[in-house]
Amino acid sequence: MWFLEKAGRLDLSSYGRKDIFAHSPNPTNLNVLEAHHIFKSYARHEALKDVSIAIPRQTIFGLLGPNGAGKTTLIRIINQIIEPDSGSILINGEKLQPKHIGYIGYLPEERGLYKKMKVGEQLLYLARLKGLSRHEAVSRIQHWFARLEISGWSDKKVEDLSKGMQQKIQFIATVVHDPDLIILDEPFSGFDPINANLIKGEIMEMRDRGKSIIFSTHRMESVEEICSHIALINKAEKVLDGPKNEIKNQFRSNTYEVMHTGTFSDLGLSYQLVKQTPLEDGFFSAVFTIEPGISPNQLLHELIQQVEVHAFQEKIPSINEIFIAEVQKQ
Repeated sequence: MWFLEKAGRLDLSSYGRKDIFAHSPNPTNLNVLEAHHIFKSYARHEALKDVSIAIPRQTIFGLLGPNGAGKTTLIRIINQIIEPDSGSILINGEKLQPKHIGYIGYLPEERGLYKKMKVGEQLLYLARLKGLSRHEAVSRIQHWFARLEISGWSDKKVEDLSKGMQQKIQFIATVVHDPDLIILDEPFSGFDPINANLIKGEIMEMRDRGKSIIFSTHRMESVEEICSHIALINKAEKVLDGPKNEIKNQFRSNTYEVMHTGTFSDLGLSYQLVKQTPLEDGFFSAVFTIEPGISPNQLLHELIQQVEVHAFQEKIPSINEIFIAEVQKQ
């Protein structure tokens, strides 16, 4: 850990909440980022067609879509890697400018570490590129080494690390300059469940400290768990956008699942049995749809006259089910 030793022993207590909002945006602006009517084409391929989204402040925003939908193109435009053909990006109400590069932390899906460099040297180099002084860079690297339980990795070469270990280094490089807007493209790739939970906890903790996070992934279970807002892009167009719970409510279909023992006869025209599946020990799972205007209490009341009900719940579609349905519909 030569680069840490050369800097001397540093007091990490100064790296805390008081530094987090050193470049905080205007709190009256509700959205940290807005994209307005973005178009982008490559030759004859239309990558984005009139895409507009708004990222609320201090949220984890799921940017979803199948491969080739246009997500990566939008992320590259936000990071000023490429420019849109038309449309605009606003950061805290300001038009996107080169000065905003330091405001953003970007973890790309394609990893970009220098394989021959030592971990400590590389992180120090990348932190200095982000504008940190040597002293501050070393302090923050030590902080993240401790947070991610990798304090002994400083002198290891990147090429000697596993994919998951490299991912931790890439994550540190993304957040070491304490950005207010963090863009994570498949951040859990290569992680085992324990380390995936570790990084997930860090992401949620950063949100709680005021950060805004764009989270692009194909792992819908992670979206269910940590995202409060989502947008779905398919074939270059936005097809869904809004708070996650509101979108899920839009896809409710008055469908209920009942776990029961015993058998029932016809329950009337107001209820339609979608399927019934035998389980173990004489239990059955039955799925019903209910006509609009009919209370689920009425179905439950009729069922308990004939069978013994052990569980009764509404089947609200998952983000994964909504994703598949919307993509297949197009």
